[in-house]
Amino acid sequence: MIEQIYNYFTIEMLYYWVNLGVLPFWLILIFFPQSYLSRYLVTSIFPILVLSGAYIFVLYKSYLNSFNFDDNFNLYLGINNISELFSNDTFLMMFWIHFISINLFTGGWIVNDSQKFSINKILLIIPLITTYLIGPLGLFIYWLIRIFHAKSIKLYD
Repeated sequence: MIEQIYNYFTIEMLYYWVNLGVLPFWLILIFFPQSYLSRYLVTSIFPILVLSGAYIFVLYKSYLNSFNFDDNFNLYLGINNISELFSNDTFLMMFWIHFISINLFTGGWIVNDSQKFSINKILLIIPLITTYLIGPLGLFIYWLIRIFHAKSIKLYD
């Protein structure tokens, strides 16, 4: 049974599942940000646990395939080293899960923070979609909305 699951979840199949798996979370964040479903399912630890499980699975697969984890530290040595690492599908998948997780966490934070300031959920649509696609740019757009809505600038909370 476990071997069948292991053989089914290739890197490409896991890529499709991760991408499809986060869409319901994002749709809930965008269309129902103030619902209990969003609070208990999306802005909780649940999606991070699921994505962490996928990340651990990729680490396990790479360990079994004799992936050289020491080479990961070479990414700090230069842009050419990063391109070499990204040529490996396993490392690329690890990065992609990392990227998806951080963006989803940021989207959840935006929703939670907007509720503190009673920001209209219609104003959140653009920053949330941008956060899903581009990450930091969506957070910046939300920050601009927050400044004008709260009428103050805080560098920390």
